[in-house]
Amino acid sequence: HGDIIWNTAVIIGNSGSVIGKTRKNHIPRVGDFNESTYYMEGELGHPVFETVFGKIAVNICYGRHHPLNWLAYGLNGAEIVFNPSATVGTLSEPMWAIEARNAAIANSYYVGAINRVGTEHFPNEFTSGDGKNAHKDFGHFYGSSYVAAPDASRTPGLSRVCDGLLVAECDLNLCRQVKDKWGFPMTSRYSIYHKLLGDYIKPSFNPQIITDPALRSNDTHTARL
Repeated sequence: HGDIIWNTAVIIGNSGSVIGKTRKNHIPRVGDFNESTYYMEGELGHPVFETVFGKIAVNICYGRHHPLNWLAYGLNGAEIVFNPSATVGTLSEPMWAIEARNAAIANSYYVGAINRVGTEHFPNEFTSGDGKNAHKDFGHFYGSSYVAAPDASRTPGLSRVCDGLLVAECDLNLCRQVKDKWGFPMTSRYSIYHKLLGDYIKPSFNPQIITDPALRSNDTHTARL
């Protein structure tokens, strides 16, 4: 629309009907993935789609690095959140086994962590804004897809070098059981974060920092050193 491009996922039901769409909320500006040069941030919020299999959402790729993004899908009632990604080893692999699992625990839902596999080579060299020499590939997309559950369990990951299919049985009753056991929603105190975030987005925001009196005087600080 108006030459604006979004990274969009279309949700299709098991009968073939189009249920709706969702868009990528956070756009990376890191390494070779400077997507802000062609994608715009989504403005559809954090929709959750009620299907015959459960309430699902799609947190597209880079959105997994933003805890509030995960939170919003949970607040809207998601039971399973899929995170389709295309990310490479040198950039994010140390985070991969942690982020989706943390999101599942913190938000009491299942997460399908899905990553591309392989290395794509381009005929012409390209550069990015990170100062690296010209190159013909993004690096290796390391796969390792898995499913994480709200009780901190997870499946084994798929291969990091070969395509694969992972089939996991997800008991959606576990989402409610974990909420009842740990009481995360009940103890979350969203109101205090609402105030903080409301203040933070204002240019006049002052962080709540309490300074050690010893740091208020340069003379005292120097003397203590």
